[in-house]
Amino acid sequence: MDRIDPPTPRLDRVAENVDRYRPGPRLSEQGRVLAVGDGIAWVGGLPSAAMEELLRFEDGSQGWVFHLGRDALGAILLGADARLAAGSPVYTTGRRLTLGVGDGLLGRVVDPLGRPLDGLPAPDLGQSRELDPPSPPIVARDFVNRPLHSGIKIVDALIPLGRGQRQLIIGDNGTGKSALALDMVLSQKDQGVLCVYVLIGQKRSDTVGVIDLLRRQGALDHTTVVVAEASDSPGLKYLAPFAGCAVAEHWLWRGRDTLVVYDDLSTHARAYRELSLLLRRPPGREAYPGDIFYLHSRLLERSTRLAPGHGGGSLTALPLVETEQGEIAAYIPTNLISITDGQIYLDRRLFSAGFLPAIDITRSVSRIGGQAQHPRIKEEAGRMKLDYLQFLELETFTRFGSKLDAGMEEKIRKGRILREILKQERLAPVAAELQLAWMMAYQADLFGEPDPAAVRRTLDRLELGLRDAPAPLRLDDERAAWSRWLAKLFPGGKDGA
Repeated sequence: MDRIDPPTPRLDRVAENVDRYRPGPRLSEQGRVLAVGDGIAWVGGLPSAAMEELLRFEDGSQGWVFHLGRDALGAILLGADARLAAGSPVYTTGRRLTLGVGDGLLGRVVDPLGRPLDGLPAPDLGQSRELDPPSPPIVARDFVNRPLHSGIKIVDALIPLGRGQRQLIIGDNGTGKSALALDMVLSQKDQGVLCVYVLIGQKRSDTVGVIDLLRRQGALDHTTVVVAEASDSPGLKYLAPFAGCAVAEHWLWRGRDTLVVYDDLSTHARAYRELSLLLRRPPGREAYPGDIFYLHSRLLERSTRLAPGHGGGSLTALPLVETEQGEIAAYIPTNLISITDGQIYLDRRLFSAGFLPAIDITRSVSRIGGQAQHPRIKEEAGRMKLDYLQFLELETFTRFGSKLDAGMEEKIRKGRILREILKQERLAPVAAELQLAWMMAYQADLFGEPDPAAVRRTLDRLELGLRDAPAPLRLDDERAAWSRWLAKLFPGGKDGA
């Protein structure tokens, strides 16, 4: 007698589905594409479609409802097929746009829909998040009270940042905004901060350059890069910052510290303006739609520090915005300045003069970063920013040949030394311990004269002394321990330097 094999699990599922099947009417909506062009599809015949709902076209492509009109709705096309044309059937899905998130995205380059762009297989992600969920409620938030070490001397000393802060980087094109943001990402390598770098509307050569730099510096292992290239549709450029924020929020709600760079929101605003004009929305100032302020504030409001009862994670945002001829009173820069917790302003004249990073300290501010600054660094920084601003004002008078007393001359000498100290090359992040070391050496007047070569030698001596110290020095060590170390390193004071 022949042996009969038991049914396979797949056949069991089919049999179960057949048993549960009950014939009956099913309600579904079908619309028609009225027009297609410039990454937008006008659709008619879907009365129950909702804002930000996904639509399915007959050719397999997807759309995202972005505008509800009286007679038709406008949808952003997400990877539309060339065969899509007027008259094609459209169906509602009842789903919202989501993005796969998780640790599998670390070291990966993806587009705003989560599709890999680095030639590797799609990451295995078991979770997903909506691209634009509500921001964390007030009861879930805590004060910004932990420092974000940027590795940039002028920032950590005079414009300190905290984890959970929103700090705008603003300046003309070509003044080093992206370089400054990349240096901050590189500095998080051993700080336990996960990074998301969002490239919006950049040329492919610039995008490849950023990715190669992160890979060479070993920073791609703790970074996810979200890319919407210049050749992509305006819809993908619009979604890019929301996708990057969603990736970081996954780690935020799991108690991790994250940093998101939006490079840049000027391009994002132009993409949103293009979409709005294509969808026939009424233009406002500079042809931007009236809700552009709400759009960016909704995005940046998701950056915060969570209370310990909600995991204690943080999401720090570094939005970049471009100015024209230094005009910070333009529409988009003004909006972002009012939304963020401070700004780092990069000046073209300083850049041309060779002062790098070209940060104009007179127009840069961090409104809440001082509360998060490490107590030892805060103690040494003290009045440093105020003294530096006074030096800049005094130096202006010397150009007119004004005669100054000895006290003023001393302030100018120390100000020039500080200016030399604050100069920093790209890709050279400074450890937090070295930051404290040079501040203490500056306060003790161990740098001598404001000669660039002498200042460089003293900084190198401090770095070598920290590296060769018998017992590693930490920020939390008492000031007396640091003072003893400095006394041994400079036994003759500034003359011994």
